[in-house]
Amino acid sequence: MMKRNKLSTIVIAFVCVFLVLSGCKKFLDIDPPYTQDAENFFTNKSDYERALIGAYDLLQGTFMSVWISEIASDNTIAGGESYSDTEGLHQIDSMSHGAVNNELRNIFRWNYAGVTRCNFIMENKNKIDFEGKEIILGETRFLRAYYYFELVKFFGDVPLVIDERLGVDQVTELPRSSKELVYGQIEEDLQYAASVLNINSTVKGKATKGAAQSLLGKVYLYQEKWAEAASVFEEVISSGQYGLFNDYSTLFLVDNEGCNETIFDVEYSGLEGGGYGCLICLEGNAGPGFQGIRQYNGPVYGDGNSYNLPTQNLYDAFDPNDIRRDATCLDIDAFITAQPNSSSITYAIGGGGHTGYYNNKYIKRLAEMGLPDNDLTSPVNYRAIRYADVLLMAAEAYFEEGNIPLAAQYINEVRARVNMPAINGITINDIYNERRLELSCEGHRFFDLVRTGQAESSIVGFTANKNELFPIPLVEIDLAGGNWNQNIGY
Repeated sequence: MMKRNKLSTIVIAFVCVFLVLSGCKKFLDIDPPYTQDAENFFTNKSDYERALIGAYDLLQGTFMSVWISEIASDNTIAGGESYSDTEGLHQIDSMSHGAVNNELRNIFRWNYAGVTRCNFIMENKNKIDFEGKEIILGETRFLRAYYYFELVKFFGDVPLVIDERLGVDQVTELPRSSKELVYGQIEEDLQYAASVLNINSTVKGKATKGAAQSLLGKVYLYQEKWAEAASVFEEVISSGQYGLFNDYSTLFLVDNEGCNETIFDVEYSGLEGGGYGCLICLEGNAGPGFQGIRQYNGPVYGDGNSYNLPTQNLYDAFDPNDIRRDATCLDIDAFITAQPNSSSITYAIGGGGHTGYYNNKYIKRLAEMGLPDNDLTSPVNYRAIRYADVLLMAAEAYFEEGNIPLAAQYINEVRARVNMPAINGITINDIYNERRLELSCEGHRFFDLVRTGQAESSIVGFTANKNELFPIPLVEIDLAGGNWNQNIGY
């Protein structure tokens, strides 16, 4: 698949023709700078389907967005082997990151690679007609919206390119578009996707009507368009397609993927190996291995790299009777003590920090191993949109609209699933807190804190009017001809 091609710059992402079965480097050494066309492609339905697979493929990089959203927040620390190992994550952890940061650059270029693969399809959307083309275009526009939403969350104003690929000279003249303009395009893409996609898909992991509506509602929520958000979330809720899985403690296991709570997930496979030199080339989920227990030798879990470790602050935020605490935060010493052969179980502490807790939602388990190197090939899917998230976002939107009874109904529905008592007389802070308890270690926390104005008081080292956004990678500014202004404070 196209993951074999390592994308090194936004310029490559904009210029390359992202075919599933062919590389892109050959398209760079051409004169004039951009003359490659698609005359030999998009001649049948199969070509569009193959290109769509390529567009889905870049979702694999979502694990990096999840890491950064948790590590930048009060939920986790970077951890790992040492502070110099994946230095960029430690900089983000301490809020000392700048415009030279490998992890942030990966977010930028991987998501633009995804945008470009979508634009390649859309550029050729009228080339031929065939049955089912609207569905393919709906999925394509859902994916483009997903990638642009990641970009605007992280960086604010970003270059907006729609339905075309650009040559090198064009990229150097491309401005950053306002986040309002980018959000407008995201909304348009998702509205179209929701209008044409099926309620259900026969292919696991494909975007559906409910996925498009749920993401659209989230986009509205981030812009404080409360009425629009509440309306679209209500459509998802009243559709009857989704529900809360009965056992939170096993919700994130491979065996329960595709359950009634899943609205959209990122599909991973444990059947293909990979290497650390190109994380975006992996078919497996790198998260569980990186978040596994260092040099662990014992039951249930596999050894890993001890990254993205839950904090004491997060652990203490839970009521001791809330089953979500232990389902989220593995207290490694308590777990070992409870085992019948505890004296024979060992693990190591990494030099990058240790809290005593591990991410129990996305962790390497002996029963869920991928092929070697199994640190990088977990088959565990990332639950990008869960029904519980939709209920809590709907509660927030309704609360802001003044419909307190319905907001209370939805938050208490989430709490009832884990046998926690209903909250009477809810406040907006109750909803914010419930989001943390329900969704911690799933890649939402930092952006929730920022959009609700809690980041400065919750994150050590956070600087207001600066750290709400991450810096545009300096190398991308240089490659774009230096015509992009940097975000404030960097």
